[in-house]
Amino acid sequence: MNNQSADKRTRAPVWRCAVPTPLRRCFDYRPASGWQSDPAPGTRVTVPFGRQKVTAVLLATAEESEVADDKLRVASEVLDTTSMYPPPLLALLSWAAGYYHHPIGEVLPLGLSPGERRGKPQRQLGEAGVALTERGRGLAPGAPHRAPQQARLVSLLEAGPLSLSELAAHGISRTVVKALIERELASPCEVHAEQDWRLRSAPLEPNSAQQNAINAISTAAGGFSVHLLYGVTGSGKTEVYLQSIAFCLTRGEQALILLPEIALTPQTLSRFESRFAAPVVTLHSGMGGAERDRAWAAARQGSAAIILGTRSAVFVPLKKLGLLIIDEEHDTAFVQQDGLRYSARDVAIKRGQLEQCPVVLGSATPSLESWHNAERGRYRRHTLPCRAGSGVLPRQQLIDVSGLELSAGLSRELVRRIDSTLQAGHQVMVFLNRRGFAAALMCHDCGWSSDCPDCDARMTLHKTPSGLHCHHCGRRAELPRQCPDCGSGRLVGAGLGTQQTEAFLQERFSTFPVIRVDSDNMTGREAMSQLVQRVLQGDPVLMIGTQMLSKGHHFPHVTLVAVVDADALLFSPDFRGEERLLQLLTQVSGRAGREATPGEVLIQTRHPQHPLIQQLEAPYDSALPLLLSQRSKAGLPPEGALAVIRCDSENRQEGMTFLSELKRSQIVDPDYQMIGPIPAAMARRKNRYRTQLVVAARGRAKLSTIVTSLVAVAESTRHSHRLKWFVDVDPYESL
Repeated sequence: MNNQSADKRTRAPVWRCAVPTPLRRCFDYRPASGWQSDPAPGTRVTVPFGRQKVTAVLLATAEESEVADDKLRVASEVLDTTSMYPPPLLALLSWAAGYYHHPIGEVLPLGLSPGERRGKPQRQLGEAGVALTERGRGLAPGAPHRAPQQARLVSLLEAGPLSLSELAAHGISRTVVKALIERELASPCEVHAEQDWRLRSAPLEPNSAQQNAINAISTAAGGFSVHLLYGVTGSGKTEVYLQSIAFCLTRGEQALILLPEIALTPQTLSRFESRFAAPVVTLHSGMGGAERDRAWAAARQGSAAIILGTRSAVFVPLKKLGLLIIDEEHDTAFVQQDGLRYSARDVAIKRGQLEQCPVVLGSATPSLESWHNAERGRYRRHTLPCRAGSGVLPRQQLIDVSGLELSAGLSRELVRRIDSTLQAGHQVMVFLNRRGFAAALMCHDCGWSSDCPDCDARMTLHKTPSGLHCHHCGRRAELPRQCPDCGSGRLVGAGLGTQQTEAFLQERFSTFPVIRVDSDNMTGREAMSQLVQRVLQGDPVLMIGTQMLSKGHHFPHVTLVAVVDADALLFSPDFRGEERLLQLLTQVSGRAGREATPGEVLIQTRHPQHPLIQQLEAPYDSALPLLLSQRSKAGLPPEGALAVIRCDSENRQEGMTFLSELKRSQIVDPDYQMIGPIPAAMARRKNRYRTQLVVAARGRAKLSTIVTSLVAVAESTRHSHRLKWFVDVDPYESL
C-alpha cells in the first residue's frame, strides 16, 4: 500500500505491518475495531491482504500514512497481548532482512513456531494453577471468616502460586478455587516447575589445551566474543562444549547448540542428557508441527536449559541466552539455499552480539572466513592439537589407481586391506560421495545417455528401487528395456555410485554386515540412531556411504577409512572447491582410530602428486595461508565481498535481458565489478532457465550499497510474472 500516491494523508493512528509476501516493504492498516492502545512491536495481527486474511506482524505505529485515508484497510484482529519476539530476536530478524536483502514479511515468521505462523496462540507448558490477587494478599489473617476452606486456600497461596494438582493434594476442591476467583481474591495462572539445572554425571578430566579453552569461554560469559575452537578430529571439542555449557547453566542461562545435520542429533542428545540433569530439547525439520511447537515454547518460556537444533534453530526465541555453539562451523549444511538465503553461522554470530553472549565456533577444518577473522584478531582461537585420551591421528596412505583394474571402484590393494581389518575384528568405513548405482545409463551401440528432460543433467541409475532418478529436480522414470534412439538392448551403467560398490562388497564380504549410509537408505526418523547403536556395539561391520558419514560421528571401533575417489572435487570450477576438498577428506579421515586401536586411511587417486592430495598428509591449517593468499589476490571472500542476483524463467533469453537491464542501471565504479549476466553452471533445472549476475566488491559496505540499488531497480522493472529473482549474499556457490 505504501507505493500508492499520497494525494490524501491521514493523521489518525496507523499500524505498520510486515505481511508474508515477497514485496520488500511494510503495509499500513487502520487499528482493529475496538482497539484503543498501540500493540507492542512484534505483536501478531490478522489483516486483510488481497482477497484473503493473513497473519502479519506489527512493527510500528505511525501518526500518518502515505496511503490515502479512504484506501486504508482495517486490521481484523490482534492475536497477542505482548510481543512474540524478545527485543534481541526482533532486532536479529530485522538485521537479517536487511543484510540478505529479503522481504521482512518472509523473514519474521522464522522466529515463530509452525502453529504460531498459522495464527495459533502461544503454547503454554506450565500447569494450570491459581495465585492471590492484590486484593487477596491484603486480607486479614483467617479471612474470609465465614468460608473456612476459602480461608485455608488463601493461607496456602500466601507462600506463592500453586498448581491445581498441588491444591487437590491439600484437599482443596475446584469449587473452592472457583469461589475464590469469583470473589476476585485469586486469579488463574500458569505454574512452572522450579528450575533445578545441575550435572547428572561428573565431567571428564580435561587436558591442558581443553582446560585453557574452557576457562577462556567461561570467563567471557556475560559479554559478546567469538571463540574459534580448532581441534583435530577426536580432540575432545565436545567435552569443551559440555563444560562450557555447565558453567552457563550455573548462571541460570540457556545454551543453544547448532548442529549441521539431523543425523547428528540422536548421538549428541544422548551425550547431553547423560551429562546434565536439565531439560534438553531438539529442533529440526524431521519433527512434527506439534512437537516443534512444544520445543519452541520450552525455549521461549525458559524451561528448556539446552536447545539442540539444525540451522533454523538459530531464530528460536530464548528467555535468557547465555552461550551459543556452532559445531562443525565450516559445514555447508548451515547455509540455507531457498527462501531467506542465509548462513546460520553468521546469523548466530550476529545474535551473540545482540544478546551479549559468547559464541563458540568448533571445527577440525575451520572455514577460511573464520580462520581469517582469527588471524585478524576478531575471533579468539583455541587449539586442541592432539586427540583426547589414548587416541592418535590415523596414518594415511595414497593408492595411485592410474591404470589399475578396479572392481566397483576399488583396487585390489584396498579390498585386501578391508579384508584384513574385518578379519581382525575391527570396523571399516568406505567413503564414496555419489548416490545411486551409476552416474548414468548409456547405450553401448549409439552413445545415448539418460539425460533428464527437465534439467541439463543426467538421470542417475538406481537399482534399489530400480529406475532412473534426477538428483536435481526429483524426476523419476522406469528403466528402458531398449535404447530410445537406436533400439539396442545393450544398455550399461556409466560411472560409479554407492549402490554399485555396496553390491560388490556384499558379495565379496558376505560373512560381514554391509551397511549403506546415504540419503536414499537413511530415510526413517530412527534410521541414523539405529545405525549408531549398531556400530557402537563393536562387532565387525563394513559401512559404505556419502558425506553423511563424515559429519562429526564418533565411531570408536572404526580403524580403517577408505576413500574411493579423492579426485571428485579436485578440479572444481568453484573458487571454494579446494577448501571443500580438504575439509571433506580431513573430516572423513578423522573417523578412523578414535580410541585405543590406531587407525589408517587409504586414499585412492589418479593424481598422487597434486599439491592438494599431498597436503592431506599435513595438518589442515598448514594449507590455509596459501589458500588465503590466492583468495586475496583474486579479491574473493574473505578478503572481498560477494553477492549473486539469480533469476529463473521459462524463457532462456528473458533472464539474460532482465539482468542486463539491472547491470546497465549502475554507474562504473572501481570499488566493485559485475560479472555477467551468465547462465548458471546448470543452466536449466526443473525446466526453468537459470541466469545470474555476480557482484564482487572490495568491502561489505560497498557491496550492500550496490545490491540495494540493484534490488530497487529490479522491483521497479517490468517483467513477466513467470520470471523469479532473488538475492544471494555470501553465496555458497558462485556458479
